Amino acid sequence: MSQKVLLNSKEVTIILHRLACQLIEKHLDFSDTILVGIQPRGVFLAERLKQILEDEYKVPEISLGYLDITFFRDDFRRTDKPLEANKTQINFIVEDKKVIFIDDVLFTGRSIRSALTAIQSFGRPSEIELLVLIDRRFSRNLPIQPDYRGRQVDAINDEKVKVSWKENDSEDAVYLITN
Repeated sequence: MSQKVLLNSKEVTIILHRLACQLIEKHLDFSDTILVGIQPRGVFLAERLKQILEDEYKVPEISLGYLDITFFRDDFRRTDKPLEANKTQINFIVEDKKVIFIDDVLFTGRSIRSALTAIQSFGRPSEIELLVLIDRRFSRNLPIQPDYRGRQVDAINDEKVKVSWKENDSEDAVYLITN
């Protein structure tokens, strides 16, 4: 098994600031915009973006929620081991709001399809966008594309993209792992 660094800590920081600026360009005051981190790994990215937007770009009071998609997945009953759910935490109205789904890696698109179904339990958003740190091209099973992407990666099926966050893995980095 080999591991190649796609993004180091400095590059991750630069990309996070670029993504934050792109969000500001489109949403400006965020009064009708909600950030929703897809559990489990999108939460780290969503929290980091919220912190950058509020602390460094002085955007006030950004709504941030966490969405668990475990029981909305189409492969929910196809595994031998029981799936462990994460926590959904959406403490605000989604109805007629602009929702930005945030996830670390866009691979097949199935997680985002599940998120689209899951968010309907909280109301009908006026618009839904997708922000990902890594967009794995050439691997989609569904016609889903990000509105905001940190980096596009051409990885073949036996390669894995691993995103490490300092909050969870003691470093900010993105790796391409080949078996």
